[in-house]
Amino acid sequence: MRNYMRVLQIAFTYIGTIVGAGFATGREILQFFTQYGHWATLTILLTTGLFIWLGTKIMTISKRIGAQSFEDLNKFLFGEKAGSWISLFMFIILLGVNSIMLAGAGSVFVEHLNLNYQTGLFVTMIGTYFILRKGIQSIMTMNSLVVPMMLTLSVAIVSQTIHTPGATRFLTLTTDHSLPSVWLAPLLYTAFNLVMAMPVLVPLGSQTESARTVKWGGIIGGTGVGFMLMAAHFAMSAHMPGISQYEIPMGSIANQLGWLVQIIYLILIFLEIFSTFVANIYGITLQVQQRTSLSPRVITLGIMVFCYFFSQFGFSSPALLALPHVRRTVPVCGCSV
Repeated sequence: MRNYMRVLQIAFTYIGTIVGAGFATGREILQFFTQYGHWATLTILLTTGLFIWLGTKIMTISKRIGAQSFEDLNKFLFGEKAGSWISLFMFIILLGVNSIMLAGAGSVFVEHLNLNYQTGLFVTMIGTYFILRKGIQSIMTMNSLVVPMMLTLSVAIVSQTIHTPGATRFLTLTTDHSLPSVWLAPLLYTAFNLVMAMPVLVPLGSQTESARTVKWGGIIGGTGVGFMLMAAHFAMSAHMPGISQYEIPMGSIANQLGWLVQIIYLILIFLEIFSTFVANIYGITLQVQQRTSLSPRVITLGIMVFCYFFSQFGFSSPALLALPHVRRTVPVCGCSV
């Protein structure tokens, strides 16, 4: 039972790391899969296989070499010099992503809770600091709570879509895109998401005692990501091509399931931003810790201060700023969100 729970924790953490805010809004899935019509079903299956294979490989190799951070894995795979440069590039990208995620959290507070932008930033940073005090275990616990909620929402959306007239459209939709574009999309999607997930997958694999547990966690996690991809594609295909005009296509579908689902959906978007921020901060902290004698808490605080500074530029993408259906119709704590 203990090993079984550990497998689920690894799987949920894998899913939670991959399934970011862009995934939750549906825009990412629409751009990489649904717009390609009936081909998307096959490309999602390919993506699922890649997530299972490569995600599991990242964790099992990390365990075998005892990698402490994603830089150790990069040096093992690409050599000392190339691995260092690749890790530096990833470090810069992760800092940028973290700044965007923090700004996104502040924007959610402004747009949907009618609260101050800075309040959202400080709530996110304080929550991150206390969660990371317990390391990877706290990240696993957080995802063990969030991911089942996401999976439940996916099942609810699929159940609702089955009864719509367009339920079988995912098999018949056509596309004007060329075949090279169709088959390049899942490769790009998988590559980017796995690179962004490496800061968590590496310590997740190296700090797990059993290689078998790591393997099954990767298999179940990759399968879970594939299920959520397919569920979102299935739901959006039933509403194509009209749904492509929405900045948040999944939001328009959640609107049809009632006010309770809308509230849950809003909470999940924030939690996806939050979990991505926490995971990336953790991974960057591990890398910096290898190069300095500073304590992890000091490093974490320094990184968050850096992200806080750049988050003052704001979060301009409407994909996470606007949930028009939710904002107009759902009262929360006496305010319109």
